[in-house]
Amino acid sequence: VRVGERVVGRLAYRPTGPLSDRLAREFQEQQLEAAWVTALVVVLLAAGVSVLLARGFLAPVRRLAASTRALAAGRFDTRVAVHRRDELGRLAADFNRLAETLQRNERLRTEFMADMSHELRTPMAVLRAELEAMEDGVRPLSRESLARLQNNVATLSKLIDDLYELSLADAGALNYRMEATELRALASETAEHWRARLAEAGLTLTLSMPETAVTVNADARRLRQLLGNLLENSLRYTDAGGEVRLTLIRGDRHAVLNIEDSAPGVPPDALERLFERLYRVEASRSRASGGAGLGLAICRNIAQAHGGEIEAYHAVLGGLGVRLTLPLTD
Repeated sequence: VRVGERVVGRLAYRPTGPLSDRLAREFQEQQLEAAWVTALVVVLLAAGVSVLLARGFLAPVRRLAASTRALAAGRFDTRVAVHRRDELGRLAADFNRLAETLQRNERLRTEFMADMSHELRTPMAVLRAELEAMEDGVRPLSRESLARLQNNVATLSKLIDDLYELSLADAGALNYRMEATELRALASETAEHWRARLAEAGLTLTLSMPETAVTVNADARRLRQLLGNLLENSLRYTDAGGEVRLTLIRGDRHAVLNIEDSAPGVPPDALERLFERLYRVEASRSRASGGAGLGLAICRNIAQAHGGEIEAYHAVLGGLGVRLTLPLTD
């Protein structure tokens, strides 16, 4: 090492030769042995941890795969136990929600088929019995018998028309001709059309309309159908001597149409299900009244197609109230 021209030090390297000292060789052997043992322990621990992690991840995936195969086979009551809060746990929870939805839809489909079979079979059986009685001479051909036949044909026709409209709505093929519609005049006209039928059933119809015009963007024919279904529902299920009240309120941005009737009312747990297809609060009473449980489902589809909402509530008159909310035109 030089500083300037002066040598201040020297640095040398001496190659390591074979260890001749016994203690040094033993120390080296012990270190090598410890290194091999440490490496073996690390490998074994890594393998064990890998197996545990693989089981922890693969076991729920395998259970989920098996449950998916069971669900695809039609066992909609299949569920996956959720014991985790990570992505696999959320996936299992989503699977359970999917299974619950499929199970509910399958139950509704089964109930739908059973109810449809009954609804179609009943008027068909009456028609067949009436025609056979006339053919055998048991029942004479008269105006009354023809009226009964016509009523059953009308029931079948309405049921088929309702099913057809619901199928079109599901397929998105139900046509609407939207235009500016004066809701006050449309509601009054529809109510007056039903006043005579309500009076025949012993029901009083009361109207409450705003003084100013209420204009909405709507298909007038579909709105008449909606109001007609609601008034027909009140006609069928309101006790004689009762009242049906139709109220139209103009808000800042929405029009609110309420149709309320008097007793009997609807149980609280049934209010949310009234707009489900074929749902009836009391099936036997509904069949006796001629209802198939499709009218309110059609009302909901029409309301949603107009960008509105429809809901059921307990009316102050003691019966059922239905509130239709539609956006006003700009």
